[in-house]
Parts: sequence; C-alpha cells; structure tokens
Amino acid sequence: MGTSILIVIAVYFGVLLLISYLVGRKHTDNDAFFLGNRKSPWYIVAIGMLGDSISGVTFVSVPGMVGQFDMSYMQMVLGFFPGYLIIAFVLLPLYYKLNLTTIYGYLEKRFGFYSYKTGASFFILSRIIGSASKLYLVALILQVLVFDQWNIPFYITVTGIIVLICGYTFRSGIKTIVWTDALQTICLLTALILIIWQVVSRLGLDIPQAIDVIRSSEHSRIFVFDDWASKQNFFKQFLSGILIVIVMTGLDQNMMQKNLSCKNLKDAQKNMVSYGFGFIPMNYLFLALGILLLAFASQYNISLPENSDEILPLLATEYLGLPVLICFAIGIVAASFSNADSALTSLTTSVCVDLLGTEKKNAKTAKRIRNRVHIFVSLLFLVTIFLIDFLGRSNILDTIYKAASYTYGPLLGLFFMGLFTKISLKDKFVPVVCIIAPILCYGLEIALKYQFGYTVGYEILLLNGLLTAFGLWCINQKGVTAIRTT
Repeated sequence: MGTSILIVIAVYFGVLLLISYLVGRKHTDNDAFFLGNRKSPWYIVAIGMLGDSISGVTFVSVPGMVGQFDMSYMQMVLGFFPGYLIIAFVLLPLYYKLNLTTIYGYLEKRFGFYSYKTGASFFILSRIIGSASKLYLVALILQVLVFDQWNIPFYITVTGIIVLICGYTFRSGIKTIVWTDALQTICLLTALILIIWQVVSRLGLDIPQAIDVIRSSEHSRIFVFDDWASKQNFFKQFLSGILIVIVMTGLDQNMMQKNLSCKNLKDAQKNMVSYGFGFIPMNYLFLALGILLLAFASQYNISLPENSDEILPLLATEYLGLPVLICFAIGIVAASFSNADSALTSLTTSVCVDLLGTEKKNAKTAKRIRNRVHIFVSLLFLVTIFLIDFLGRSNILDTIYKAASYTYGPLLGLFFMGLFTKISLKDKFVPVVCIIAPILCYGLEIALKYQFGYTVGYEILLLNGLLTAFGLWCINQKGVTAIRTT
C-alpha cells in the first residue's frame, strides 16, 4: 500500500517539475516570479484557484464535519459568492488601476509607510499560520499512510515535502504555479469524483439511489434559523462567508497575486466570477461525500473516530480498498501542494516587495534577494509546522478560519477606511491600533462565553474589523482630508 502511494507521489512530483522546467526555462526574473509577466490566461487561473482554495484540509475536514454540523457549512459557502463579486467589481479595479505588484502597496499610497508595513506584516503572519496548518494535516496523513511503514520520522517527511515544493517554485514562481495549480485542481476533482463513485458502489447504489440517500439523511440539513446562539446560525454563517472571502481572498496577496498575473482587469474579473461560481458545487460534493461515508460506516458497523478530520483517512485506508486509497492520496497531495506552493510564492513576493523593497534595486540584486527569501520562507514554514505538531489541534479547518478572524480583521479595517472614507491617519499609530483590536476581540469572546453562554463564531472577524476601523478613526488627523486613490 505505502509503496503504491509513494510511486504515485513520485510520478506526480515529476510532472510538476517538468511543467516548472517548461514554463520557466525562458523567464526566471522577478517579473515572471511575482506577476507571471502579466500573461496568464484567465481560465487557467480560475481552475488553479479552485484547487488553491480547497486545500488538503478541506479535502479531509469538510466530509468529516457532516456528522457534527450536518451540511450547514453550505451556508458559509453560499456567502462566499457575494464576497467574490465584491472582490471582482470593487477591489480588482483598484488594484489594476494602481498597477500593484502586491496589494498592500495600496495602503502606502492611501495612508503611509507604517500602514503599508502593518498590512503586509499581518498578511505574512496570517498566511504562514493558515498554510502551515493545512500542510501539517496532509503531512500527518502521508506519514501514517506511507512513511511510518519505513520508520521514517515525521520531521523528515515534512522537510521532504517542503523541499519538493520549494524546488518547483524556485525558478519562476507565479508563472509556474498558474499552470501547476490548474493540473492539481483537475487531479483533485478527479480524485473526489472517483472516491464518491467507489463509495456509492460499495453501498450497492446507483446514482439516483445515492442522491436519495443524501437527500433523506438526517445530516442533509443546510439551513439553521432556529438557534441564534449557535455558530451554525444562517445569518452568522452567511455573513461570515462574505467577510472571510473578502479578507482571505480579496485582501490576501496569495490569492490576488494570481489575479494580478492576468492580462487585464476584464480577464481578472472573469476569472474571479467563474471561480466563485464553481466553488459552490465543489463544496457540496465534499459534503455529499461526508453523508455517503456516514452511510457506509453505518451499513458496515464501523466505529468512527471522535476527531472528524480522521474519518475520511480511516475509511480510505482500512475499508474502501486500494483504488480509493490511491485517489485519496492523489487528492490530498494535489490540494495541499496547490495551496502550499502559491502561499510560498506569495510570501516570498510580499517579503521582497513590501518589507525589503526589491523593486527599487537592480535586477540582479533583486533576484538574488528573492532566491534567499524563498529559502528562508520555506524554513519558516518548516518551523511553524513543527510548532503546530507540538501544540496539536483537532478540526484544522475550523482553527484556520478562527485564526483568520483575528489576523485578517485589521486588514479589513484598514481597507474599509481607505476605500470608504476620506480621512488621513496619524500613520505611526496604525500598528498600535491593529494590535490592540484583536486583543480586545479575544477578551470579548471570553467574556461572552462565560457571562452569557454565547459562543462566538467567525463573526468575530466583523467585530475585529469594526474595532480596527474605530481605532483608526480615533487617530484621524483632524482637518486633514486625504486624496483618495480609488
């Protein structure tokens, strides 16, 4: 079993290296690495962004959460689409108008140096935590499936994965990733469909019968209107979906870098709308798989683990046979590599452009700095994964969204005040405001839990953004009106 999966991974990585070589053999400068020479076909970008958004964590966590939360995750997914429309028709025109390499350059033009550095720093923190968490879960699964059989330590497994990803992104960055991510999305979707087909076959059902099983399941509930205190309440989930997409896509260099590599604004908007639309049925398929897995476990009297992230790996490795196991391995590797490679590239871009100012240096020096930063960020990923492993955490997807609610809140506040007000800030106080706001949010979350029994969900992101916006208003330079860049 382990040998078969290892062969699949080796072949898969070989294909990625080949694509990296073919795409990057003529263009290895910083313009290619950061923006793909602005020649990326929008439909290829859209396909790749689907895989980047899914990640290996979604592949594992979303089917597993059905037993606990039913299909209520679709409420948030439905909220994603309006968020994508806001990005396409509000944020993308701004980014293209300013001809940005990283989107945080807007904050410098609008507010000043400290706002710019603060925004970029919060992105770097958010992306390292989020992407390392996603990669950690997948590395853990591969460790159990493959490398434990040869007594290879976990730290060697993780190091190997990071080295592989660094290897095929090192030369041309986003120019390569646009194409490798598209391939990885196709592999992910193919694996998902094949797993569903195999599970349906094991249940002895045809497609119409499988649809009936999903519809009639006690876990098929999508909408929750009756419990205001629940994290699964529709209004909380839908609003959180809109806000999470705006901050984790529209205010995130990792996702916007692909859009900025499109030929023009119109292509970038077509990419965003089509990608947002395709995200809805894809997530529904993951949730449908979750219901089918529960039906399979019930039919064969299989005891499921308490940790929902372990349900799909358990059934794939021990009960569903080798074809499903191989599809599962392909799916999580494709999803995790797609997410991690773009994160590594965007972090390298942000550190180089936003923190080190490589665009002001000559091409040779800038490229040398970029190569060193790429290796440094890879090492930072490695250290973060080891730290996550030391701390341990169940339901990684929920953890990622919750962490994002705290780390992206200041970005939401900064961009909101920049886009919808004309105030000019006392720029040097911006970092203080952006640090205090998440701390206050955490204190409020604890107080609400213990005083009123109210469980705060991802709506803390909105409060975080509002507190940041209020703090920024308090450091407004009275009587000074900024020239808006929108």
